[in-house]
Amino acid sequence: MAPILEVRNLHTHFFTREGVVKAVNGVSFSLAPGQTLGLVGESGAGKSVTALSILRLVPYPGRIVQGAVVFNGRNLLEVSEEEMRYLRGKEIAIIFQNPHSALNPVLPVGVQVEEVLQAHTRMSRREAQRRAYALMHQMGLPDPERVASQYPFQLSGGMAQRVMLAMALALEPKVLIADEPTSNLDVTLQADILQRLRSLQKEQGTAILLITHDMGVVARVAQWVAVMYAGSIVEQGPVVPLFKRPVHPYTWGLFQALPRLDRPDHALRPLRGTPPNLADLPDQCP
Repeated sequence: MAPILEVRNLHTHFFTREGVVKAVNGVSFSLAPGQTLGLVGESGAGKSVTALSILRLVPYPGRIVQGAVVFNGRNLLEVSEEEMRYLRGKEIAIIFQNPHSALNPVLPVGVQVEEVLQAHTRMSRREAQRRAYALMHQMGLPDPERVASQYPFQLSGGMAQRVMLAMALALEPKVLIADEPTSNLDVTLQADILQRLRSLQKEQGTAILLITHDMGVVARVAQWVAVMYAGSIVEQGPVVPLFKRPVHPYTWGLFQALPRLDRPDHALRPLRGTPPNLADLPDQCP
């Protein structure tokens, strides 16, 4: 199947007083319709900056300095800002890592879901409101009319994440970027969120870029995995072969540091040292 999203040799740098931080350094991958790609790595590896680069949402002083992000045959780095505003949410949606930070604290969450619908369609406010209730109900929120009237601080982490899911999937995007969608949630809520993502993907054929550091989540929902280290992708391939026989030493090290339920006597081997400074990368190949 032809890819719906291709990232080619992407470089995103942050120009700081301390130097140039090469947060994303030559990243390339592709995503086909209905496919889930797991992007894994340690905190600070550049996963979230990669996601923000795809949507051209890199904060100052960051800047995309090289590469291409091709969506449906068009390079998103060359389209106008007006076109990008249309594409964000409508064609490519994102679930941010911390839902409470991503939601507007001074607006009821129902209004925020309605705004997404009204920004991209000609729905009346009443129609958008009904659709927002239906979406929140679909995401498993009990009594959606009551939840819609609440503010983000009144919601638990799981409820806020479901609201974010409702907003992201409101317009049935072709690509969904999920940045740590199950972080800070207990295992029951994690399983429920992942199940809803898989069900919606099956119904709508959405391609999902799943950013996480949880190998268990990747094993459960992804078909392809890319391992990121120090701003670069060092290994990628189908999930099962890569999990069974990782080739790159860093990938092997990640698996050695994971607890195994099937091997309770297995001694964990934490990765020694720290990731390299992205403002002063060594000459060695990642």
